Amino acid sequence: MGLVMPSSCKPRVYLAGFDVFRADAVEHGRYLKALCKVHGLEGLYPFDNEVAQGLPPAKTAALICNANIAMIKCCDAVLANLNPFRGLEPDSGTAFEVGMAVALGKPVWAYFESGGTLREQIGHDAQGFDAQGFEVEDFQLPRNLMLACTWAGSSETAEGGVEALARYLACL
Repeated sequence: MGLVMPSSCKPRVYLAGFDVFRADAVEHGRYLKALCKVHGLEGLYPFDNEVAQGLPPAKTAALICNANIAMIKCCDAVLANLNPFRGLEPDSGTAFEVGMAVALGKPVWAYFESGGTLREQIGHDAQGFDAQGFEVEDFQLPRNLMLACTWAGSSETAEGGVEALARYLACL
């Protein structure tokens, strides 16, 4: 799977993550896009999309969803913030975006703070079951196998992720 682009084009990277829920989401998006630019990438941040104001919530949600899907379809790769969000797991919207990118054959680079394997991160009993009675998988992976077995690589920070993804894309 190689990228075919004119030499003057920068690889486009969709910036997936729950960062859009931050109080400083727009500023953070600008920061991520600037990081991309420094490394020869063009960052595509969900807030780059324009959504009309005053629409019913369901209509607004559908427009945001479709605009983000369109961005993923036109990007060359995805950089995904897979830090825990509202619990122990990554944001479900980000997980969807990662799955979509993988299904489209686009490389995904993940970033998240090191916390060890899932077994090290999630409390469990001697048989490996959590407090709700569900087995905590033990594949020595830092995230669910469907994420960890499909990303091109991972880093601990957004900065490291952008740099590593730029190197990875340059080798394709």
